Amino acid sequence: MREVVPQVIPLHTEETLTHSSIGIDDTSGVELKDTTTVAMDFGRITINDSLDLFLFGTPGQDRFWFMWDELSARALCAVVLVDTRRLTVSFPSIDYFERRGLPFVVAVNSFAGPRAYPVETVRAALDLNKDVPVLICDARQRRSVKELLINALEHALAIEERSS
Repeated sequence: MREVVPQVIPLHTEETLTHSSIGIDDTSGVELKDTTTVAMDFGRITINDSLDLFLFGTPGQDRFWFMWDELSARALCAVVLVDTRRLTVSFPSIDYFERRGLPFVVAVNSFAGPRAYPVETVRAALDLNKDVPVLICDARQRRSVKELLINALEHALAIEERSS
């Protein structure tokens, strides 16, 4: 019988932007943004009695890059969450996963405010290989994130099957 593991209580990883963040946190394209991520997010999803999915959310700012090598060492897949108002800030993340050969999907975060673009327009703007899935999601909505994670896992498994 599987041991019951207590729920992982989320930590608050967003803090109000202050004058100290000037020159550190780029708010171009999102000038109304008033918070910044100050730590990594973590989650765990139990799939069945023998499989847990661990999720690590690392902020995209370069001050957090020191943890990427360690976290991606045993990763099955990555999700690059993009905001169409600031696509260029996604380039370093996409380059990172391409250079390491780690499967990844691009999730276009759709929420009130940014203009919606067709998936193929986003793919072209990010100069993505045709094999990289580009998905639309709303990171605030549980169902949308669930579908995104299922697609990411299916993408990783398909790559694994092709290489076997």
